[in-house]
Amino acid sequence: MTALRPLPGRSRSLRCSSEKMEGSGSWDVLEWSKLDSASLSSSYSNLDCLLESERIHFEACGVILINTNEAGTLLLSNFRIMFLSEGTRKLVPLGTIPFLAIEKFNKLALKVQSNKYHNDENAPNRLLQVTGKDMRIVVYGFRPGTKQRRAVVDALLRSNKPERVWDLYAFTCGPSKFGNANPKERLLNEYFRLLGKSSQQASMNMIEDGSFTVSNELWRITNLNSNYDLCQSYPFALMVPKSISDEDLIQASTFRARCRLPVISWCHPGSGAVIARSSQPLVGLMMNIRSSCDEKLVASFCTQLAGHKGARRKLYIVDARPKKNALANGAMGGGSESSSNYFKSEIVFLGIDNIHTMRESFSRLREYLDMHGTTSSDGTSSFLRHGASTWGGGNLSSMSASVSLLGDSNWLSHIQSILAGVAWIAARVAMESASVLVHCSDGWDRTTQLTSLACLLLDPYYRTFSGFQALVEKDWLAFGHPFSDRVGMPNVSESGNFELPIQSSSARSFPSSPVQQLSGSAIAQSSSSSYGPNNYSPIFLQWLDCVSQLMRMYPSAFEFSPTFLVDFMDCLLSCRFGNFLCNSEKERQQCGISETCGCLWAYLADLRSSSATSHVHCNPLYDPSRYDGPLLPPAAALAPTLWPQFHLRWACPVEPNATETEDQCRAMAVKYSEMKKEKEEAERKVDELSSAVESLSEELVTERDISRVARESAKRATKECAVISRAVQSLGCKVKFTKNGDCTVEVEDGPQKCSHSFPQKPSEDNTTDVSESISSVTEQNVCEALCPLRTREGMCRRPDAGCAQIGSQFLGLKTNFEAFEKLSIQEGYFAAE
Repeated sequence: MTALRPLPGRSRSLRCSSEKMEGSGSWDVLEWSKLDSASLSSSYSNLDCLLESERIHFEACGVILINTNEAGTLLLSNFRIMFLSEGTRKLVPLGTIPFLAIEKFNKLALKVQSNKYHNDENAPNRLLQVTGKDMRIVVYGFRPGTKQRRAVVDALLRSNKPERVWDLYAFTCGPSKFGNANPKERLLNEYFRLLGKSSQQASMNMIEDGSFTVSNELWRITNLNSNYDLCQSYPFALMVPKSISDEDLIQASTFRARCRLPVISWCHPGSGAVIARSSQPLVGLMMNIRSSCDEKLVASFCTQLAGHKGARRKLYIVDARPKKNALANGAMGGGSESSSNYFKSEIVFLGIDNIHTMRESFSRLREYLDMHGTTSSDGTSSFLRHGASTWGGGNLSSMSASVSLLGDSNWLSHIQSILAGVAWIAARVAMESASVLVHCSDGWDRTTQLTSLACLLLDPYYRTFSGFQALVEKDWLAFGHPFSDRVGMPNVSESGNFELPIQSSSARSFPSSPVQQLSGSAIAQSSSSSYGPNNYSPIFLQWLDCVSQLMRMYPSAFEFSPTFLVDFMDCLLSCRFGNFLCNSEKERQQCGISETCGCLWAYLADLRSSSATSHVHCNPLYDPSRYDGPLLPPAAALAPTLWPQFHLRWACPVEPNATETEDQCRAMAVKYSEMKKEKEEAERKVDELSSAVESLSEELVTERDISRVARESAKRATKECAVISRAVQSLGCKVKFTKNGDCTVEVEDGPQKCSHSFPQKPSEDNTTDVSESISSVTEQNVCEALCPLRTREGMCRRPDAGCAQIGSQFLGLKTNFEAFEKLSIQEGYFAAE
């Protein structure tokens, strides 16, 4: 957006003198300053609230937010109006609104001062009323003599009226970190899922070479509209019956308004039933014009019923309009089908009003909420508006009349009509396995509302974050809902002719807003609107309202929360991202939206990624296992109420806090999740400890077995030693065993006593075996090994001794020992006597 320059003659700072402001209380320091963009951008560059590439162009100090009687600073950036509180210097949400979320703004002047400022000659009697597309009506007050309001209005006109779509903030900011993958790929992936070909993944190469024309036994994807030659408001890829050729599709398109021929929006994976969409047929005033190709195409939706040999399913043709409106369209060449011309068909009219009726209904609802809210745009409570201490001035009839104004807006009646039609369509598909063709006049407003809501009821996938994105991109964006016209944005076709038509507030037939009802104290000087009077309509907002009603009826069926819908709608109205710019897929491709603008879906996903399931966008009550099939609300449940998170957040800011229960539930869910993780961690540690205990137990059992065997071996060795000792002693020798296991043999030879020790030979397992020690000795020459008279040098001390006698004794010992070694000694042998 081009930087805005200060107005001529207003470059200096205007300040009210202290004498003039003396005695004015909190109004004594008011200043209007309007500097060049560079100095303002640098002075406010440290504001945390500034978005990427957002720059401050204008500043107005001492402005009053009349709604809350709060003084502060009004800033105009290249993206929005910002109101900073005088005390905290923080953004006030009510006074902060993006330019493209403004529906209109009026300059108002108070003829008679209200009691609040009756004694203040410098009271803010120069008012600027800003009406938002998000249900808010904001009034800013400016001091007389400062000409603040004139400068703000001039700047607002420049900022709120971009000449081209490329001047929008979404293009100035660029894709940033919220990159936008090509939506064509996502559309093809959704088609693949519906056809049961989820294993295939779309790519740009597939789109460029046209190889995405896959099919199943009933339906196929055609690239007939890849260059938007067949229908400029349809997507590049269409899902059609497999039995219909491209030539028949071309002929059928000429029989439908704006060439929006019947195509498939959703197909049931099991029964084969479909929800198809189109525009009205061009049957003419006499309803006698026919098209064989169109009839053949519509009849192809009546495929064979599964399990019914040869039986064909029924087709319902749902006309969303009132019947009289459909007949009236015949005068302009349109009209509706005749059931006699279409195979096994039944025509149903739902009676949903057109975009103009919805626009008026929305305006009435907004003014009703502003008039009867907690604090209205005139800063007066609805309880005190009539000058008494009770609501309605204590007059019960006044109270009843005020409440009846909500019904006069007919907003809830329109919501109920849409919900009733959607419930009927979903029941026909789910319970009868019937196919349904939906259309209105052009097939991009009421048709889109009905088909997308029916898909939401029938397919649980669309009730998740990823599925909701796929549903919106398929039925709303790809099939050409004109967002630029309906939301009030510049588009490609306008190309510099984006005007803000002046509207007179006196033309309203509904009671005006509170600022204009101060007993004639306010007059509207001018009014500017950001939309063409014949195109703007809150169709998508109405659809989100219907979604919120379904979420209220089925609180556990949706992965996302009502807060997600509110933030989603705010992002759409602000035009901060490029997803919903322009009127069709073709126009977005011409502008290069996906390459040059940020992606709303990526932004919302980034918000959720920091908190996972504990984020305010996540529904803490979501239970996919409970609602894994279609939702078929009964007629008695279709009683809509105001959507508090959206409708009441400005006029009745306390009421949306009724979601505190949801917040507590979410906090409990977070705590439960944390406790569950702690439990899993504790269980893991218990498993580890259990494994360690089992391992130690096994080792202990092994050690016990080894110890038992060792004790048994030691006991047996002790008994064997005792037996051998007695046997050796019977030969006249004494055998002694030391503590270290050595054996000493003493042989008595007359008066002399000789001894000889035998070192113990360790076994392989480091245990002592007496039998091995003795046997090793007996293997040697007895005289040489055991003779106590033999010296170390091998000489005999007494050659004349009776060595023969001693040798024979040891030979006998050896023989006895060999006999003992071969003898198996049982433990019972050593039993005590």
